[in-house]
Amino acid sequence: MARAMTLNPDRLLPPDAATREVARRLYAEVEHLPIISPHGHVPPAWIADDVPFTNPTALFLTPDHYINRILHANGVELSQLGVPVGSDFSEQQSREAWRIFCSHWRDFNGTAMRYWMQDQLCGIFGVDVRPSAETADQIYDQVAAQLATPAMRPRALMESFDIAFIATTDDPCDSLEHHEKIAQDAGFTRRVVPTFRPDKYLEPAREDWNQLVDALGEAAGVAVDSLAGYTAAMENRRAFFKQHGAVSTDHSHADLGTVRLDEVDAASLYDKARRGEASEQECTLLRRWLLTDQIRMATEDGLTLTLHPAVRRGHDTEATRRYGADVGNDIPVKLEVTNALQPALDQFGNHPNLNLVIFTLDEDVFSREIAPLAGWYRSVYIGVPWWFIDAPESIMRFKQSVTEMGGFSRVSGMIDDTRAFCSIPARHDMSRRLDCAHLADLVVKHRLDEDEALDSLLDLVSNNPKKVFKL
Repeated sequence: MARAMTLNPDRLLPPDAATREVARRLYAEVEHLPIISPHGHVPPAWIADDVPFTNPTALFLTPDHYINRILHANGVELSQLGVPVGSDFSEQQSREAWRIFCSHWRDFNGTAMRYWMQDQLCGIFGVDVRPSAETADQIYDQVAAQLATPAMRPRALMESFDIAFIATTDDPCDSLEHHEKIAQDAGFTRRVVPTFRPDKYLEPAREDWNQLVDALGEAAGVAVDSLAGYTAAMENRRAFFKQHGAVSTDHSHADLGTVRLDEVDAASLYDKARRGEASEQECTLLRRWLLTDQIRMATEDGLTLTLHPAVRRGHDTEATRRYGADVGNDIPVKLEVTNALQPALDQFGNHPNLNLVIFTLDEDVFSREIAPLAGWYRSVYIGVPWWFIDAPESIMRFKQSVTEMGGFSRVSGMIDDTRAFCSIPARHDMSRRLDCAHLADLVVKHRLDEDEALDSLLDLVSNNPKKVFKL
């Protein structure tokens, strides 16, 4: 017999009755505020061309590496889920993928993915039965029928979800034609902007680095046979992105290392790397200098710079070979922040035109390093948990560990980091509920008055992301 599935209105709010009442009042003030999504991976073509979602698998499973990694761990091949995105996948295969997912529903118990998926299925599509092998086809048909309607296209969903602002993630050489198409449509009022993602162009140890640098120079129309040319090409493309609405740049490297080098020494390292003669240590040194120079550029063009380091990408080499990058097998590693960023912060940390947001998958450094840095340097903001640590429990640990050192004013605001379109409102709602739970606890402990808690809540949901990303 199919078991019912519903959304409890008090989900994630405190179990203590008195605290829950405060949290309910706070939540009522922010539940329906517009969503600001300054970092995510929704393809801009979806919005530019208002591409319909063809079926539940294409919407929920294929693009969502959070979901797919749990299924992979429990014996499912990614090819059975339509991975990589864009692979030829029939309707019958899509239905079978959905059956696989539903039969593995219990494997998601206790995870953030279970929470998000239940929120989406119940809250958006009105599903009222729990996923299982027996209910898979029923749910598939119910969702598919709604996806065939105009109300479920990306632009209509942006309206119904009230996504006021969303940033995509884009290659520096991208023509941004989809963003241009969106911007030229006067009938579409939601703001969609690109994000400059140059990290692979800063990695001289990559086998394809020279080809990437050549492509960068071609896109910018600048010769890149010298460091000066490379720098001019980077500045040219950053300006191009900013002209198309970009508000930030995004960087992910193995560490947060920065370094100050003499221009002559940096130019010599660049020349050596371009000749393919730089050692591993020299490539690392050059990469750290190039990142430091990106921070310098940010002080000049005003783009917010976000850092999310310390991930071993493509940990499963066979899976990466078969399915490509970004399919869920990137694993966190230990991070050091204080010494790594000191050279850059010593030079730029209090610059009035720099906003530097530090994310991490290493929980140990939240209270030990990142919050104290944000509690001193005017440019530094604390990036909220994402990816492996954006589950309710880890988000609460984050809130409790950074607030006492940095306060609410130094937190970036919610980052959903997703390309699974319908999970955007679920993730933001989860964040708002947890903000309310945390603040209500401070109220009942007489550490904040309720009006102060509400002011901080509005900052976390709306004012901080507008400030940090200069909206």
